[in-house]
Order: sequence, then structure tokens, then C-alpha cells
Amino acid sequence: MTDPEEPQPAAPPNAFAALGIEAVTLKTLTELGYEEPTPIQREAIPPLLAGRDLLGQAATGTGKTAAFALPLLQLVGEAGTKKPSPPRALVLVPTRELAMQVAEAVHRYGKERRISVLPIYGGQSIWQQLRVLDRGVDVVVATPGRAVDHLERGTLHLEALKLVVLDEADEMLDMGFAEDLEAILSKTPATRQTALFSATLPPRILAIANKHLRNPVRIAIARERAKAGETPRVRQVAYVVPRSEKHAALGRVLDMETPTSAIIFCRTRIEVDELTEAMNAHGYRADALHGGFAQDQRDRVMKRFRANETDLLIATDVAARGLDIDHISHVVNYDVPTEPDAYTHRIGRTGRAGREGVAITFIEPREHRLLRSIQQATHQKITVATIPSVADLRQRRLELTRAALREAVLAGNLDAYRGVVEQLASELDPMDVAAAAVKLAHEVNHSEVGAQSVERDAPRVADPRQERPVFAPSEHGGERGRGRDPARGGRRRSAEPEWATVRLFVGMGRIDGLRPGDLVGAIANETGLSGGAIGSIEIADRFALVEVPADAAEDIIRALRGTTMRGRRVTVRRDLH
Repeated sequence: MTDPEEPQPAAPPNAFAALGIEAVTLKTLTELGYEEPTPIQREAIPPLLAGRDLLGQAATGTGKTAAFALPLLQLVGEAGTKKPSPPRALVLVPTRELAMQVAEAVHRYGKERRISVLPIYGGQSIWQQLRVLDRGVDVVVATPGRAVDHLERGTLHLEALKLVVLDEADEMLDMGFAEDLEAILSKTPATRQTALFSATLPPRILAIANKHLRNPVRIAIARERAKAGETPRVRQVAYVVPRSEKHAALGRVLDMETPTSAIIFCRTRIEVDELTEAMNAHGYRADALHGGFAQDQRDRVMKRFRANETDLLIATDVAARGLDIDHISHVVNYDVPTEPDAYTHRIGRTGRAGREGVAITFIEPREHRLLRSIQQATHQKITVATIPSVADLRQRRLELTRAALREAVLAGNLDAYRGVVEQLASELDPMDVAAAAVKLAHEVNHSEVGAQSVERDAPRVADPRQERPVFAPSEHGGERGRGRDPARGGRRRSAEPEWATVRLFVGMGRIDGLRPGDLVGAIANETGLSGGAIGSIEIADRFALVEVPADAAEDIIRALRGTTMRGRRVTVRRDLH
């Protein structure tokens, strides 16, 4: 037991103190678990606290928000008086989502100072914003369009500003806010301090910096690179595909990749709408997002995507600006970005928080030059691969049969069949007997008709999961003519089912520890459906297929999407192949 009189070692000092952060904020940072500043925080905080203007180049995810929010709180000082007071700091951001994130961060870091912060953006009731502005607020975080609205109404007063921050400045220009930024900055005091942050520094950003920043400190934080010997967090692959075959190619690649959540970037609104319709027809839950959406539509789409109710978000670059979502497993460039910086920014949305991500790019035969430019600018290798062929997909079917046989062996209960095997083995080569059994199991579970139709009809996407229905539930929820599947101890019939069935795709497989009992138990527990009404189950490395009564399919999909298996939520949808 420790002697209560013995002096205890002092707590290690918070490294933020060395940057000049005051004790009141250090206390909050310690409570939040912040001890070690990121590179951009180490570089940006001291000059901002010293009153210098700043031009910072850094990508999303580097800790940029805290780099300007912490000095902002100190420069603004304690909370304003109770009487109406104009804001002392203004942060301009490109999107509603980023406005909410920055406002939340400022509020969290400044809770001990009782700093008031107001996000203002389009799509929110302007009257609510007017009431808060009328009462007085210390910090405003705004999108440029809504800030200009308030300036024109005379409800946003900028004469008391001490600090202006332009966050994601390149994105604001890409979204057409150049004139709005000029209008806002022209209304701010000449004595204000200004910080501009941008992922890229093209000439138009430098022009703004030269006009509105005074002798700024310039910092650039390089994108984090994997250490020698480490596997990169983002696997980058490109497929050469003629434009007319892109829809089919995308469906086939996605079926092989089985993403948990993906953003697909397109160049135009029309392309977004057409591709969204095609992917929904392919069996994915896809939502579109582009500049033609009203704010309430955009909010609904993003709510579904964040809640994992959507598999694919198909968007234009501008519409996806400012999105900060950690769970994206795949980014797909349906069209090659014309600028390397755009490519880097897109793929930076996957592989976050230590997760492994995948970046897929479709290039047309004439676009090899663009791909080379991207590789030279990013110093990253992009592997050029070919779209899986019918032979590749047939090989996947064989892999599924092998996996099913392995499951059957591990499950046991094979004594009833050993006599047949021993009798045949006494007459024939045991390897031939085993090969014949595999052939029969494969033919029962995987129809070759699908592959032949793909060869005849190129736009159709061949799928490695094509198989013949193998059970038919009775009217009472049991099975009619139940037999044993020789490949895996499952259920099958030699005749076509008398009851309509569909297959469901489940985005979890053997590598996740999924077992047939997990699926049966989840469906039975969540829907009340008898286990006997569940048909064949195929479990591959990264996905599973389960056969269910057609009239219960939608109820099962809704139920499984709302629950967890093996501790996590999974993608569940109809398998349409």
C-alpha cells in the first residue's frame, strides 16, 4: 500500500503548454485526452497566438480544426457581456457539415471560458439565427452564402472581429464562393488577424492570400506517408474500361470487393443520377448527391449514409465537399480526376483512423496519360488490373464450393454417408470419388446458365454467387422434401422449389468469424421466422448468401439492418443475380 505521506509523482505536463496555451484551456484538453499536438498544431498555434497572419497548407484529418480553434479561444478572451455584442471571431467553411463540426469543436474546447458559438448555414431557419445574433455571440462559424445573406440584412456585424479564419479555402472557391468571400472580407476591420487553411495552394488561393493577409507565416504539412516496410492504409487500383461498359464493370468490381460503405465520384449530375439508378437495379442501396439537391434532401441522404442505411453514395466532387466520415471502406473514381490534387483529396476519405481502405479508379483507354500524371504527382503506385473475367467468376464459384465442403467437414455428422464412401472407395480411386462428389455439389449449388448468359450479353454482370434454389418451405413454415446437401450438410431438393424464394446478400463472411448458426439465429430471433423456413446458406471469405421465403425478404432485410452480428452492423440486401 502506498504511504499517504509519500509524495506522489507529478502528472506529466501537457505538451500543449509549451505552445503557449493557457491553463484554463489546458484543463479542458487534458479532460478530453489531448496531450500531444499534431504537426500542424505545433506549427500553427504559436504564430497565431503571437498575432501573426497565417497561410497553412494541410489536408483534412491532420488536426487542423484545433490548430486554429485553440488560439481563437485565447484571442477572443472570456465570454462576452450579457448585453448584445457582435462576434469577435468569424470562421468561414464550405459546407453545412463542416460548419457544425467546427462549431462543436470550438464549443467543446471553450467550455471553461463559457464562449458562445453559432453555426449559420443554409437550410436552417434564418429566424433562429437572427434571435441568437440579436442576443450576442462570441464566435460565428458560417458558410459564405448564408454569411452574405446576414450582411445584406444587416444582422451580422463584423466591426468587432479580432480574427477571421478561412477553412478549406480551395473548396470554397471550387463551390463558387469567390465573390462571397470578397464581399465578406471587405466588411471586416483592416486590423483583423487572418488565417487561411487549404489542402492545396493553386494560384487563385495565393491571390487571395496576397490581397487579404499581411506578411503571413507560411506552413505546409506533408501528407502522412507509410513507414518503410509498412502496408499502405489505402490500396489503389485502376481498371481500364471503355465508357460504354463502365456500369457493368462497376457492378462486377463492387461484387468482388463487397464494400461496407463507399463513395463513388462522378463528373456530372446526369452521370450521378444514371449511375444511382443502375446501382439500385444491381441490388445495392445507392443514394445520389449533387448540386441540384435542396438542403433538406442533402440532409436526408447524409443521415442515411452516416447511419449505414446506404451502401453507396454517388456524388459529384462539389456536392461531397466537406464530408468527414470515418467509416468509408472504398472510394471509387468513376471518372479519372483531371488534377492530381483532386485525386489525393478523394482517396483521403478512406483508410482513416487506422483502418484499411481501397481506392478504385476507372480509366478509359485514352486516359493513361492522366493516370501517369497522378502517379508522378503523388509518388504512389496505382496497380492497373483487369475486370474479372467469366473464368475468374467461375473460379470464385469453385472457391465457394470448397468453402462449403470445408464447413460440412467441420460441422461433422457425416457417419450416415461413410458407408457409401467406403463402398465406392473399394471399387474406385478415392480421389476420383471425392472429385465426383465435389462436381455434383458444385453443379447443384452453382448454375452454369448465368455464366453462359454473360458471355452472350456483355453488359450483364456475371456474379460468382449464381446458384439454383435448393429448398422449398411448406405452407406451415417447414420444409417440403428436406434433404441433405452433400457439399455442406445443408438443405436441398432435386426438383425446383414449390415456394418462391430469394437470396439475401450479407456483407460479412468467414474472415469475420460468421457461421451458419449466426445467420439462422439472427433471422429467427429478429423476425420470428422458423429456422426450418431458412434455406441454403453459403459463406465465403467476405460475404454470405442466405435463401429465404420471398414474401418475408423485406421484413428480414429490415430486421438484420437494425441489429448486429458478431458485434457489428452489416450490409444486407437482395442478391439479384
